[in-house]
Parts: sequence; structure tokens; C-alpha cells
Amino acid sequence: MTTPAAPHATRGWGTGGLSGAAASLRRRYPAIDDLERGARRRAPRFAYDFVAGGLGDDVCLLRNRAALDAVQITPRYGLDVAGVDTGVDLFGRHYAMPIGIAPMGLAGLLRSGADESLAAAAQAANIPYTYSSVGNSTIERIGQLAPDVFWYQLYGVPANQHRVSLDLIRRADHAGARVLVVTLDVPVRAKRAGDVRNGLVVPFKPRVRTVLDVVRAPRWALDMLRHGQPRFGNFEPYVGPKPSTQDLATYVFQQMAGPMTWDALARLREAWPRAMVVKGVLHPDDAERAVQLGMDGVLVSNHGGRQFDASPAAVDALPAIVQRIGDRATVLVDGGMRHGVDVLRALHRGAHAALSGRAFLWGHGAAGAAGAAHVAALFNEEYRIALAQSGARGTQEARAGGAATPH
Repeated sequence: MTTPAAPHATRGWGTGGLSGAAASLRRRYPAIDDLERGARRRAPRFAYDFVAGGLGDDVCLLRNRAALDAVQITPRYGLDVAGVDTGVDLFGRHYAMPIGIAPMGLAGLLRSGADESLAAAAQAANIPYTYSSVGNSTIERIGQLAPDVFWYQLYGVPANQHRVSLDLIRRADHAGARVLVVTLDVPVRAKRAGDVRNGLVVPFKPRVRTVLDVVRAPRWALDMLRHGQPRFGNFEPYVGPKPSTQDLATYVFQQMAGPMTWDALARLREAWPRAMVVKGVLHPDDAERAVQLGMDGVLVSNHGGRQFDASPAAVDALPAIVQRIGDRATVLVDGGMRHGVDVLRALHRGAHAALSGRAFLWGHGAAGAAGAAHVAALFNEEYRIALAQSGARGTQEARAGGAATPH
């Protein structure tokens, strides 16, 4: 099993005595906040705002963070926690830790190559990578880069009885996706005021404000000139021969619209041969219905605060859902995870594992492929420390909500 690269030790005491590329990144970006600042400096405003923002007044986005910070864990000391085990079993496979990469659409807007960078980092770190339908690579390429950890997230395409939806999951099956994650919580397209103010559109249009933003971000501009604007590569087979970036964007905007219904989920369940998760569940009754349809798990999520500002924080919605279905299905959670201790907080609330999106994208945005791998290493280091501080020897003990019997 591959684990994140560790800095090389040299003489002396303290982190300043470490050497190597990983140590250099660790000193420059010791926390996700530092990576976010680095990504923000490099990107134009419209790209940063697209990733960082929620909708409305960002109430739900801020609620996610506040709710995580409010989860307190009483530590237990005097226990032998020198050899804590960070691993976790999910859907029949062992992963290095109970944190995975959440799906993110248009990830390449922040920095080109994001989806492929995140996939490779997840494969190296042995954590799940959930590739979005509206990512900027292709299902087939992600399957090559992350053969052991590839999960696929589906946004439904309701037209023609979900013909395209069914073909997308057929391709994901052939590419080796281990888990299908179907998004439920986008019945209508949300209005994100920040994107409206910035005039965000793909492909880019040379408005005065957009041009000024790009001029202030020369490294980002050169990156886009070299690699091209982000494309919705998954949809190329459905648009026509040699579709342009604009053709693909228009197709996604027009066709990927409308609710994912329970009836459609039932059809997808029949078509998908392996583990299937419903994303965007916040009510115990919806979790119950998902299990009754044969789903293997639910992802408790409010879409990162990007869909409905009145939604509860995901970690606050978690306990009632765990109580209802936690012994019959795998319960995952996302929404604001930025630290290893956040993963422990999710486990103490009953989740089997957590997913994080923005944190990993900030890593890629600030430092490219090395930054994505660095975020995995940060989570591994911080989660290991949090486990030991809590008195738990491993993930299962942490989820049980307390330390083991003194040993």
C-alpha cells in the first residue's frame, strides 16, 4: 500500500531540520489555509470565486465550517497509541485513511490538469477519488490514472429516458470505477451571485472585467494559453465530431438540467453492477428510501454550501441519518473538511468516512500535482495526530466514539 511521501529527516530538532521536496512544501504550505492563499494569488478573481464561493450570502457554506468547529472530542491519555492505524475499509476495499476527494465540476478553471492531478495523487495516497461528470478530463483517462481508487460521480441527463446517463455509467464501468456516486441535490440550477457578478462563462468572453482579472494573473493566463480552456471532455461522444469547447459547454448547460428522481435512481441501480451511493442526502427519510432502493451508501452533503443556503450543516444532519441507516449502509459526509481533526469529528458523529473537495483543489491550484499530493499528506499526518490525541488506536475505535480499554 502506497502512503504519502514523508520529508527526509536531517540533524537537529524541529520541522526546520527536515529536507527534501515534501519538506519544502510542508514549510511553505503547512495548512490548507496557506494553500488557499497560494491558489488565490495565482488565479484570476472569477476562477477563485467560483471555487471558494457558495450562494446567496454564503450562509450554508459558513455553517458547515462553524458546525465542524463546534464538534468537541474529549481526549483520553495514558494509552499506547504509538502505532495508530489510519486505514479504513469502504465498499470491499481497504484505503489508507477515511478521507477521499469529493467530486468537483470545472476543476480545471482554477488550474489546468486538475482532475488528472487529483486522480494521480489519490492513487499514490490510496484514497478514493470521485471524478465529476462535469470534470475536464475523461472517464477513460481517470480510469487509467487511478485504477484502484476511482469513483465516478453522475449528474443525470434526463433527456431521452436518461440515455446519456446510462451510457456515462456504462463507460465508468468499463473504465473500472469502483463506486458510482449519483447526485440527488440539484433539482434546479442554483443562482450563485459571485459568478453572476464576475460574468463567468465557459468559454471565456473578453469582457473588460475578465480581461483585467486575467492580466493580474499572468501565470494562470500562460497556463491556459499552453493547455487551452477547460473542456467538458466526458460529453464529447454525445455532441458530434470534433466538438468545440463552446459546443460542449452549451450541451452541458442545456441537457444537464432537471431533477434526478427516485424512479431514475432505481433504473440506474439496475444498470450499475457495483457499489452505488446517493449524494446530497440530508433527511433521514431520504436516506431510508435510498437504502430501500438498494443503495450501498449515502453521502450526507449540502453540496458544499453551493445549492440551498437554508440547508443544515452536513455534519449536523449526520447523526440522525446514521441512527436510521448506519447499520445497513455506508454513511459518508462532506462539507468544509480542511483538517485531519475534521475527519475525526465526522467519525465521532457516526460517518464511516469523509470527502473533501476544495482543500485538494487549493493544493493543485497553489502547487500543481505536488500540491495535490501534499494535501493528502497533510490529511494523513493530521488525522494520525488527531487519532492519537483522542486515545483511539484506529479508525474503527474513533467511529465508536471513544478510546479503547487502557492497554
